Amino acid sequence: MSAWRHGSVDVLLSVYILDELRRVLPRLTNRHGLTLAEIEDLVDVLSLQAEVIEPLAIVEPDLRDVDDLPVLGTLLAALKTSDADYLITGDKDLLVMGERYPILTPASFWATHAGL
Repeated sequence: MSAWRHGSVDVLLSVYILDELRRVLPRLTNRHGLTLAEIEDLVDVLSLQAEVIEPLAIVEPDLRDVDDLPVLGTLLAALKTSDADYLITGDKDLLVMGERYPILTPASFWATHAGL
């Protein structure tokens, strides 16, 4: 299955993450400046260009926000089936899990891979 490629980066998402983008991005308009139509277009493009995978059903008692379980489950599915390297997120509840799981901020990812 092909994935969205930029340099050597493959993007893997789940339907849950795509739905989260639709839900959260409108609240962050002051940061990114996208209209609702542009957000829908972005999510549509991601759903077509990225590899959409099914999250693993997991239990992680140390995760502060249980609503993030499908996101962590997506990472674990990606690690298992696609040799993924890490989850990229700005979610603080997921970032604190970075000692146990390979999770990076967008800034850390960019600092590491900007020259691809």
